[in-house]
Amino acid sequence: MLRIHFTPADLQGIRVARRPDPLWELVCAACRLVTNQGPLEFGAWRRGVLERTVRDLEARRALHLVGTLVPPVGYIPDFLTPTVSDEGLPAALEQVRATPRRRLQRELGILATTRPLPAWTTTLGKPGDRNMGHLVKALEVSFKALLEPRWGHIRKAVHDEVGLRARSLLDGGVRALLESLQPFARWNSPVLEVDYPVERDLYLEGRGLLLLPSYFCWRRPTALADPTLGPVLVHPVTARPFDAVALNSGGLERLLGRTRASVLAQVARGRARTTSEVAEVVGIALPSASYQLAALRDGGLVASHREGQFVRHSVTAMGHRLLDADAG
Repeated sequence: MLRIHFTPADLQGIRVARRPDPLWELVCAACRLVTNQGPLEFGAWRRGVLERTVRDLEARRALHLVGTLVPPVGYIPDFLTPTVSDEGLPAALEQVRATPRRRLQRELGILATTRPLPAWTTTLGKPGDRNMGHLVKALEVSFKALLEPRWGHIRKAVHDEVGLRARSLLDGGVRALLESLQPFARWNSPVLEVDYPVERDLYLEGRGLLLLPSYFCWRRPTALADPTLGPVLVHPVTARPFDAVALNSGGLERLLGRTRASVLAQVARGRARTTSEVAEVVGIALPSASYQLAALRDGGLVASHREGQFVRHSVTAMGHRLLDADAG
């Protein structure tokens, strides 16, 4: 568990990133590429990457190079995910290129305790060294291979997530925002308890916290290993939009059943609805509405978040795509 300790000043300094961060997405995507995690969410993407790179030697070499520094589990050097900004991939790559040699040595030394590293990593950051340029180029090529074809999906998923968090903040304040991070984090004031692979405490000490939604972050959040760096919590988006699903007229009803399709359609109208509101407008009993919403949520079509004593439900990007395809 990761325990993030807040002060009153930190509660005033919580921010939500409005856009996906290219290098955080790249690091997370590199991890998803070499695992079988999320076959429904990432299976088609993995197959597409394989099809493209089998004919692209430069991309294969770049992914191999990046993979030497990005294991699917365990420690990943923080310099690969520099300070989050809105300036895009080129600016992020320049931050990587400008990493001081002392920091490179320290972080690669930690990584070397968990896996063998190639000899070229020992020269990174030295005067006249060309390997940093090769690494930066490999990051750029890997971004194009892994993320560029799906960047529109990634932006859409993060945009939807930001909207969800913004509604929580507007309707219930900072407490509601932090509570909306369930199930992968629990607000136990003044500590945010985060599902995490190791036991760790992070004291914000007035620096605030950046919440960064990520398309390729999977199951549990991640964070920078160095507690002295700007605090950021990278967490999975609530739902990931898939490629458009073609349905014939009435196909959604045949796919989901009349009641479940009606629940999905009603949740999509206007603001997020409570379970009782859904039950009333669809004309079903409250336990039935709760059951149908749970099934839709498990299928990635509905997202739910708590606001005080109520749980509100909204349609995810994938749910909207199904509704749009059926209407068309």
